[in-house]
Amino acid sequence: MKKMKLWMMAAILFCGFTCVTSCNGNAGTDKAEKETASIELDETVTSVIDKYLIDSIGKHYAGNGMCIPAVSYQTNEMTNDSLFVWGDYWVFKYNIVGDTLKCASGGSHPGKMLLLKNNKGEYKVVSFEQVEDGHGNMESAKRIFGKYYDDFHAANSDENHREEVRAAAIADFVKAKKLHVKHYQDYGWPAKKIPVDTVSAK
Repeated sequence: MKKMKLWMMAAILFCGFTCVTSCNGNAGTDKAEKETASIELDETVTSVIDKYLIDSIGKHYAGNGMCIPAVSYQTNEMTNDSLFVWGDYWVFKYNIVGDTLKCASGGSHPGKMLLLKNNKGEYKVVSFEQVEDGHGNMESAKRIFGKYYDDFHAANSDENHREEVRAAAIADFVKAKKLHVKHYQDYGWPAKKIPVDTVSAK
């Protein structure tokens, strides 16, 4: 009887050890499946993001002029088929007056986008969580950007960097649309020359 009990206890211990090993192995597999990696965003993806900013956000700004987004900071993570993109997005609307793009309206829209592929294999923005305005700004920014908050904050606080990115975005737009303009201008400020030889905003 004692031998039978010892045998049963040994079997139970063996099964328990096997289960723990198996469970740990599965947990490792699940963890591996959820690992993320940053990818280089090609022009196809950045164009999808720009279109979303123009169509979904730009339409709420005053004016019927051209909408030109600018991105002062951007990073991403790919998880399986989900592409998460964090960015400091700026959206501006301009009217052409003579040889100048005059800014009619615009603003900042930092946040986190989720892009998924449709049945054609093309990415589409399916959600955009934006940083809150006013009292909840910093708290929501830290929550949304997480480990990327310091990098985002550094870019968002650098006015010179933002202006360089904006000028480059305007230059790209003007070149692509073959517009005959040479300057851009904010209300109440002197006009600035649109850079001809500049690094692309993308």
